[in-house]
Amino acid sequence: MTAERLPMKGRGTLLNAAAVLVGSLAGLFLGRLAPPGVEPIALAAIGIVTLFMGVKMALESRSILIVMASLVAGGVLGVVLRLPEAVAATADLLAGLVGGRDGRFQEGFIAATVLFCIGPMTLLGCMQDGLERKIELLSLKSALDLVAGFFLAVSLGLGVVFSVLSVLVLQGTQTLLASQLKPLSERPALMRETTAVGGLILIAIGINLLGLREESIPSEAFLPSLALAPLLASAFLRGPDHEGG
Repeated sequence: MTAERLPMKGRGTLLNAAAVLVGSLAGLFLGRLAPPGVEPIALAAIGIVTLFMGVKMALESRSILIVMASLVAGGVLGVVLRLPEAVAATADLLAGLVGGRDGRFQEGFIAATVLFCIGPMTLLGCMQDGLERKIELLSLKSALDLVAGFFLAVSLGLGVVFSVLSVLVLQGTQTLLASQLKPLSERPALMRETTAVGGLILIAIGINLLGLREESIPSEAFLPSLALAPLLASAFLRGPDHEGG
């Protein structure tokens, strides 16, 4: 097949965004019809599964020091860059445009954005889409996100629907930068530590969803950690034990 006839890059992101939109809209509509008591149960279920996913991903690490350094430095950088304020302002702007200032819009937007856009399946799926024009991984992720979007929207409402914009922007960017991100997938040590950091961020989201802290953890502040993890792993992890599968 010639280059001119290759499928369009980014189809996987469009499919994923459509799945999030359909699932969250269905959850938003049915959530209004749900009997009392369904919303907290749905939210608890998503929180428990998110914690499980986060722990599973975090256990991939073979260097707790790199994970800790990435998370601390990334969190500090996120605070310096005022990422929580930027995300909150974006959520407030969107909420104001649609009259969604119900107190949960920001929570739903942030939780869904982090949940849908962090993880090895996102990164590997975007690289597969960008480099090979294949969307198998993102198709599987789309099915999972459709279900998660449904239950998140039942519990957290309209903000989850607007996380589709985050999927389009963040996954679309990763797809466009696929060639630059390829070395990350080709070195298992880098992928493991990045996955572990993403898992810890998901744990923070799970804790917030379950209401285990009086004050929510600003999980969006830790997003720079995902860029620092492979850099630190590349600098400090050497030898076949770290580069093996």
